[in-house]
Amino acid sequence: MNPSDRFALLVEEFASLDGVIPPGATAGFGSSALRFQGRIFAMLAHDRLVVKLPAARVTSLVDDGEGVRFDAGKGRPLKEWLSLGPDSEASWSDLAHEAFRFAHR
Repeated sequence: MNPSDRFALLVEEFASLDGVIPPGATAGFGSSALRFQGRIFAMLAHDRLVVKLPAARVTSLVDDGEGVRFDAGKGRPLKEWLSLGPDSEASWSDLAHEAFRFAHR
């Protein structure tokens, strides 16, 4: 399954949850991401799942080789954002749920 299809499944999984804004519901920045009460928690960027998690969790996943810190194009990786590696065996659903819980803080 290609990354776009995998992300579409995540969107379906989260779309009915209270407070979740699915991609396409608004225009502008974040319009293609899953958001909770306006805060992005998961998105597809360059065919990679990108999730917002606690910095220590991102460090752990990076150290385990599951992905890299996400760089929004400014040359500086973000400490709370993981870009999941294409060879990662990690569950997109599990990580997105973890990111969703983190968005509730």
